[in-house]
Amino acid sequence: MNFLTALGTAILALASPSPARVERNLTYAPHERGQLDVYIPRRPAARRPVALFIYGGSWQSGEKAMYAFVGRALAARGIVTVVADYRVYPQAVYPQFLQDNAEAAAFVKQHAAAWGADPARFYLIGHSAGAYDVAMLALDKRWLAAVGMDPKQDLAGVIGLSGPYDFLPLRDKTLKIIFGPPETRPATQPIAYASGDAPPLFVAAGTGDKVVDPGNTTRLAAAVAAKGGQVDSHLYPDVGHVGVLLAISPLFRGKAPVLDQMLDFMDIAAAKAPAKEASRAPSPRAPSDGAYAS
Repeated sequence: MNFLTALGTAILALASPSPARVERNLTYAPHERGQLDVYIPRRPAARRPVALFIYGGSWQSGEKAMYAFVGRALAARGIVTVVADYRVYPQAVYPQFLQDNAEAAAFVKQHAAAWGADPARFYLIGHSAGAYDVAMLALDKRWLAAVGMDPKQDLAGVIGLSGPYDFLPLRDKTLKIIFGPPETRPATQPIAYASGDAPPLFVAAGTGDKVVDPGNTTRLAAAVAAKGGQVDSHLYPDVGHVGVLLAISPLFRGKAPVLDQMLDFMDIAAAKAPAKEASRAPSPRAPSDGAYAS
């Protein structure tokens, strides 16, 4: 983490409320980046929701400590929030980071009750490349199935912020390596798996995003809606790529109503969801525009 990044992280942390107990560096997978932090609201409450947050970084960078402000902001609203590291390039390429995300999700599902959360109210939240990751876990059933989970049954909802969901052809040399040969790349796109048989989906982006074309958001929303799926889509005028995520922090909350709309979505998704077995635990896993996320 460079100096400016560390400074920004510190400022966000100072500006974020901290009514949370933090359990750090819990191991969910047997590699250096297979760890996560858990932000647990201090005030007791029944049936708290639990969320796994996956950060972005072009599948090439990122550290969970940089996103403590997300954990604290959501915990301040009563959500047990988990921020996980995962393998990135060059240690990992597609689909290894998805496999890590799935293992983190299984860990959260298994331990949610111990943190005072309701496993039946489990949400995935991602920003940028992390929004791609959570969309893939929700729409392409293979990844959660590998850890004994089913997206429709085990996820109450999925939230993608500033995400790339339909970003072929690739122009960046590193991304071409990460996503493999051209003939297999279409199968790496979340929009290829748009379905009506998926968890409720919330997707949002800023019209000022110069990193990931906001059309990724509108196209995925349209594709899911066309299949009969539940989707809530938002575009925030003049908000940039990172600005959508920063709007979760109290310091930037006036820029866009991201947090309130996310919470409304979570409440509605929970109310509409059919009764689920809260005790159902996953099985352990065996030992067009060329825009992209950054």
